[in-house]
Amino acid sequence: MDPQVKASVSRIPLLKTKAGPRDGEKWTQRLKEEYASLIQYVEYNQASDSHWFHLESNEQGTRWYGTCWTFYKNQKYEFNMEFDLPVTYPQAAPEVALPELEGKTVKMYRGGKICMTTHFFPLWARNVPHFGISHVLALGLGPWLSVEVPAMVEDGVLQPTVKA
Repeated sequence: MDPQVKASVSRIPLLKTKAGPRDGEKWTQRLKEEYASLIQYVEYNQASDSHWFHLESNEQGTRWYGTCWTFYKNQKYEFNMEFDLPVTYPQAAPEVALPELEGKTVKMYRGGKICMTTHFFPLWARNVPHFGISHVLALGLGPWLSVEVPAMVEDGVLQPTVKA
């Protein structure tokens, strides 16, 4: 793993509770750990001027949605993102979807789900139950955006975000 990535990820707290949405009180504990980890990750990103997403969830913490963004050639590219926690979470990682990019890159599955099978999912499997939503963003979505957005821009299939 790249030393800069490793240093960044080391600032994201590891989770302790091995519980999914069907595990009652243990899930409540896991959800508290998820929120604490996300808060710390966001605070770190804001302090280092590298904040790149906004995320919220439903009350049960099973459906997550928000926006993510990246910059390429001084232009901002912003996307809606969404994911549901799998029934077997945390054994299985969430699949993040960027619906408006569906069909614009081969590194994506039906429904706009980004491809993380080769690089991220094996890493997740080795780190259950310690990885959580923050890790999905930092080690899955972030690297995907940094590779795929420039490729889509250079291929002419993606335009910068224009704010009205």
